[in-house]
Amino acid sequence: MSVNYGSKRVVVGAHYGLRDWLSQRVTAILMALFTLALLVQVIFNKGPMGYDKWAGIFSAQWMKVLTFTVIISLAWHAWVGVREVLMDYIKPVGLRLVLQVFTIVWLVGCAGWGIQVLWRL
Repeated sequence: MSVNYGSKRVVVGAHYGLRDWLSQRVTAILMALFTLALLVQVIFNKGPMGYDKWAGIFSAQWMKVLTFTVIISLAWHAWVGVREVLMDYIKPVGLRLVLQVFTIVWLVGCAGWGIQVLWRL
């Protein structure tokens, strides 16, 4: 017969740990690769940069898909970071919930605006 010594540990929290850590790293790498790809196109572009050249960079379908993915990744990256800060430092649950909802609405709005700008080109 097994005997339990000590009290049972009550585990609380959302237990996002590894998933959030990994998603932060993956989205950061994706955004860094996108930045490098964009810099390469800008640096090796001949002549002055104007609207036509910027639109030309983003007119290719692969670039639109990559940019769309980066916009979503940026929103997710920001959400994970802000949520962690709010969970760590805002103790009143009601205030934390309001701030989290505001953050979600703001990030969805920013991502929607970025996607709208992207697909207008």
